[in-house]
Amino acid sequence: MSTKTQELYERRKRVVPTTLGIFTPTSAASAQGATIIDADGRELIDFAGGIGVLNAGHCPEPVVKAIQDQAAKLIHTCFPVSIYESYLDLAEKLATLFPHHAHDGDCTKVMMTNSGAEAVENAIKIARQATGRQAILCYLGAFHGRSMMAMTLTSKTALKLGCGPFAPEVYRLPFPAYNPRIHTASEAEFCQAHLDEIRKYFTTTVAAQHIAAIIIEPVQGEGGFYVVPKPYLQGLRQLCDETGILLIIDEVQSGFGRTGKWAAYEHYDIRPDISTWAKSMGSGMPIGCVIAKGSIIDSINPGTIGGTYLGNPVCCAAALATIQYMEHIDINALGVKIGSIIRKRFEEFHRKYPQHISDVRGLGAMLAFELSIGGDIAMPDSESCKKLIHFAAEQGLILLSAGLHSNVIRTLTPLVISEELLNRGLDIIEAGLKMLAG
Repeated sequence: MSTKTQELYERRKRVVPTTLGIFTPTSAASAQGATIIDADGRELIDFAGGIGVLNAGHCPEPVVKAIQDQAAKLIHTCFPVSIYESYLDLAEKLATLFPHHAHDGDCTKVMMTNSGAEAVENAIKIARQATGRQAILCYLGAFHGRSMMAMTLTSKTALKLGCGPFAPEVYRLPFPAYNPRIHTASEAEFCQAHLDEIRKYFTTTVAAQHIAAIIIEPVQGEGGFYVVPKPYLQGLRQLCDETGILLIIDEVQSGFGRTGKWAAYEHYDIRPDISTWAKSMGSGMPIGCVIAKGSIIDSINPGTIGGTYLGNPVCCAAALATIQYMEHIDINALGVKIGSIIRKRFEEFHRKYPQHISDVRGLGAMLAFELSIGGDIAMPDSESCKKLIHFAAEQGLILLSAGLHSNVIRTLTPLVISEELLNRGLDIIEAGLKMLAG
């Protein structure tokens, strides 16, 4: 007899484009904390968090109440038409959490968006106008969204097939993925070599005075959870200061406690000129933002940024309630705690299954392990990754892959997950690895 979940997928085939991806063969009828109840009443442990959207968990009570209360009062006016307080409350909170200016003569300003991709689109528009330059530098392995500029910046070609022509004046750099098991140089030497290559790039490929911005993820999300080394990002900040290039930090997946800090860039003792946010900012409501130095964002042409739904009152109320709830539960401490438990288990998996796992990496609770044939990192094993995800789904665990070859298992579980539920999920992963091994 068919299940309700199977029936939903049959309905999906009839009315939804088949080209819209299916990442895990599961369904959802309700959810709370780190648990989803599927259409058949089965309990699922959520290690995906709606792709990093639910750091504060599914349906946190204060957020649900804030949504209900705001929806009863005001759903929409369009902020440029009629101003409302929830937008300003949220903007003030974000500017306090993420100050971008370094001196009293400047300030930090916030523009709401509907998504991370939209935040990236606007960040590029702002950078180009503020500098009067056109070129943008991005990275191999990067993911910045699926709208046209964001897709141009995104690295994985499988996500871009047939969608061109892409935006001009975008140049790509190798990502500084340092691994002491592979590289013989020290981390500092490795980073300096990469920074030196950028300076050569200014001579061989695109002049510094033509570059508006460099955009980088502190931890690559879809690219496979590669972490930027601290000397590199600090050196990049210095290089941008020297050349007048703006530094854009994409925190869409890494922000709001995921790495054990509000912003992943806080691990690096630097501040960006512009940053982009979304995902866990609103507990699942469609909201993101661009944060920038006031002197930068105020210098652009009126009318070039904006939109009908940006900073919707209900989404703003949800985001503000989410941030306040995160403060109440100390989301950053939870990120550190959950991350330490996952890292310990992933390292154990690496030792137990060296013929399958070639690397463990990440920052805070943004952690992943890479599956490779024979444990050789040069031979990605996407097939085993698929098998592990399907095995996990059958056992009641939702997992996601990542990486250019879709051979990386990543964890984006809600940070409110209990240790007992977290370990149950990790036990399922270990059982899946045993299945692959034998």
